[in-house]
Amino acid sequence: MEKLMITIAPTGSIPTKKNNPHVPISPDEIIQTGILCEKAGASIIHIHARNPVDETPSTDFQIFKEIYQGLKQETNLILQISTGGRAGMEYEKRSERLSLKPEMASLTTGSVNFPSSVYANSPDLICALAKDMKTYGIKPEIEVFDTSMIQNALDLEGQDIMNQPLHFDFVMGLKGAIPATIENLVHLKNSIPIGSTWTVAGIGANQLPMSAHAINMGGHVRVGLEDCIYFSKGKLASNEQLVKRIVQVSDIMGRQIATPDEARQILGL
Repeated sequence: MEKLMITIAPTGSIPTKKNNPHVPISPDEIIQTGILCEKAGASIIHIHARNPVDETPSTDFQIFKEIYQGLKQETNLILQISTGGRAGMEYEKRSERLSLKPEMASLTTGSVNFPSSVYANSPDLICALAKDMKTYGIKPEIEVFDTSMIQNALDLEGQDIMNQPLHFDFVMGLKGAIPATIENLVHLKNSIPIGSTWTVAGIGANQLPMSAHAINMGGHVRVGLEDCIYFSKGKLASNEQLVKRIVQVSDIMGRQIATPDEARQILGL
């Protein structure tokens, strides 16, 4: 079985320091978190930007640039920039950050009902972002909130807008998206092309059990405060703690951890 790639999603768009004081908000905090998580065993970092003053999600190109350049200088992590729309749905704002030419970027290939809003991704928007990624030589991480998003990605690949091997992130357990069950995970895994790589992002209390299933099934794992602010019931986590726990679980299960350069080989970067 290939080595385990661990993605750290340290910030996201929702949790604040009031929810958990370990949530990194400023570019420097995110960079320092990246350094700690790489030492702990992460090979990929999923990047969101925040407004340092009020902690709201940001589309500010300069903030993304500062985070990107700092992480590139201080770590060997694979840098994966989010094109998510919580900070703003406009194509121009979501695509501008791709000009930094990170090795990877997230691409959600459909719309989904979040608990209090609609995460809208029109076919034209998805296609435009995918074309931008191909132009810049960026590997998409296809964010899958339900099974239809897999077929949407395969349609883009069929139009030569994305190249195989594809990489998927199964987001499971978010209200409004696919429930986090082993049956659903097996179905998602069996629905992607042979030779694709895949990661599981379990939301909230689903993070640890879905990670364990992914490790056992030959997939990969995403953890971090973006998806779960707790280490255990009532106990707040830090990002590096969540990475270290997955390293320990994987070791117990007999699976080695991929370095960033080994992850690049697995992903074909």
